[in-house]
Amino acid sequence: MKFVFQLILLLSLSLFAQTNSEKIIIDSDLTFEESLEGISIPASIKNNLVLIDIQYYSFDEKLHQEQLLVHKSVVKDLNEIFEIIKEIKFPIHKAVPIVKYGWNDEASMLANNTGCFNYRKTKGTNLISYHAKGLAIDINPMLNPHIKNNKPIPIGAIYDKTKPGTLTELSPVVKEFKKRGWHWGGSWRSSKDYQHFEKRTN
Repeated sequence: MKFVFQLILLLSLSLFAQTNSEKIIIDSDLTFEESLEGISIPASIKNNLVLIDIQYYSFDEKLHQEQLLVHKSVVKDLNEIFEIIKEIKFPIHKAVPIVKYGWNDEASMLANNTGCFNYRKTKGTNLISYHAKGLAIDINPMLNPHIKNNKPIPIGAIYDKTKPGTLTELSPVVKEFKKRGWHWGGSWRSSKDYQHFEKRTN
């Protein structure tokens, strides 16, 4: 009789755990090669890239799993930061590799997509962007635009510090990036790129 009671208890606890475990919505499940389709990049850059899975709560208040293509040297940083993002439930709209937007940076931003690697030059220059090495990330671009000459990039984006998902100098997310040596575009003098973080290397 005691054994039967224990068995029923174990089954009940198992059922409770299953019903209370949070369902994860998987929005991106690419292979490494799929994440680089349609683009030609130097082997020296490709060999340093890693595709990582991240989890966060989106604006639907549900747990999502998506992917970032990043430089292998920042994997630990981003894994730790996104664990904190998940823990504090800082909302991320979406985070899929830029390949899903045909490597079009503007299309990715207009979709409010959080992205990292994109082989391109820094806008208005001939310099290779930190994004082209997987050493930069843009978070919620429509909420955290690049303000240049008093105009938001992307067009239509609005920076409102009271909105969830917006980054400010007091944001725990900003503090966690800075703690790990990342530079935040919201601290720049000539313009403010609130979505942007980069890890500078020698």
